[in-house]
Amino acid sequence: MVVTSLLLAVVFGIVPRAHASNDALLKLLRILRDRGSISAQEYDDLVASADADTPPAAPPAAAPPAAVVPATAEVAARLQAVEAQVARQESDVIKKALANKWYERIGLRGYTQFRFTGAGDPDSGPALEVPADRSVGQSEAFVLRRGRFILSGDVTERVALYAQFDFNASTGAADYSLQMRDLYADIALDPDKAFRVRLGQSKVPFGWVNLQSSQNRLAMERPDALNSAVEGERDYGAYFMWASPEARRRFRDLVSQGLKGSGDYGVAAVGVFNGQGLNRSDQNGDFHLLARASYPFKRPGGQYFELGAHAYRGRFVSPTQAITDRGVTITPAREADGVLDERVGVTAIVYPQPLGIEAEWNVGRGPELSTDLTRISATRLHGGYLQVSYRRPASRGAWFPFARWQYFDGGRKFARNAPSFRLNELDLGVEVARWTELELVMSYTRTFERSRTGSFPYAISKGGNRLGFQVQWNY
Repeated sequence: MVVTSLLLAVVFGIVPRAHASNDALLKLLRILRDRGSISAQEYDDLVASADADTPPAAPPAAAPPAAVVPATAEVAARLQAVEAQVARQESDVIKKALANKWYERIGLRGYTQFRFTGAGDPDSGPALEVPADRSVGQSEAFVLRRGRFILSGDVTERVALYAQFDFNASTGAADYSLQMRDLYADIALDPDKAFRVRLGQSKVPFGWVNLQSSQNRLAMERPDALNSAVEGERDYGAYFMWASPEARRRFRDLVSQGLKGSGDYGVAAVGVFNGQGLNRSDQNGDFHLLARASYPFKRPGGQYFELGAHAYRGRFVSPTQAITDRGVTITPAREADGVLDERVGVTAIVYPQPLGIEAEWNVGRGPELSTDLTRISATRLHGGYLQVSYRRPASRGAWFPFARWQYFDGGRKFARNAPSFRLNELDLGVEVARWTELELVMSYTRTFERSRTGSFPYAISKGGNRLGFQVQWNY
């Protein structure tokens, strides 16, 4: 704002010549030119305009004008008028300087999660397997769980771009060392941006915790009951979203105030998506249909809470693989165009001010391997989670103790052969943020039961324990 005001002041001749010819101001103009914020021609035009519009300086020996105070007041008034003009973005000079410079509106941010998990042997069954967390395993030590870099911004009044890239997994998983997470455009249909269309690869607006960024989430991984609907949370799709300006402000505040919000995915959203998951091509030429509604309420005392419901329906093509059981090799059969995949869920969130409660549950039908291992068909599923947290700001940083219980019973459709997946776990932990740019999470997980779905035999681990430590730095 200050730099822009000075530039306008030079152009319109409002600042006296002593300021226009000031070495510091000329140096500032040169820096803007050298950085590419203004072109060489724009630099020359601004300097020439200033010289042309500035009245000649008074002779050194001349007496100062008598009406010094009125002149000063007049200059101040004109400066205020210029600043108001800049705030309304009506300056032809600024518009010309930024014309076609879309990169001036693009920001870069991100975060990195550095993790270590120690898992003990379960009381019965095979070793624990957590598909979403590669740090859980005897062969793993330190892991870069996520390394996110985000480019985003409003390139025009109508179009906003968002691109996110991820360095993730373990050092031994080269095939997952870099991947595209998001690449989409939001197209505003009205000046207030209440109505917009989202096109590209983005988060599927199903649930609340799936939409909450891992940068804000307390637990190290999302609950499987919701995440099993869309592992990786993303897919190629097209969505129509609506949210009032007040609701959009609240969605932003819930994140910026450190209340662990989910972000702005509209009060209401309807759309279609491929249904096959993150960075995967479609397998049946058919769309999944989706609808979601969620509203952030605010009590008179300032307490936020959110209620929502969500649903989708389509056909999912689960990958298959031969199974050898007691000397017999079987490849499970399924319909060529996929298996019915449908869910409906509800959300209730009380934001931590200071006590927070999260609760989500979903039911439906989805692909699951039969008990005789011969066929993948649609079977019933259900599950959800309940989390309680407490936000305690302190002089030495914010503390977030939390406890989460999660449960799921259904098929894991994204795994080969869509095996049956049973889960019952309890997480206890605390997040400590000494500074906003650095967070530490320590958690203990008690696994009452968890199915192994990565390879046959699909056994169940019971009575497992693990400790997790994670350092996250934000930028």
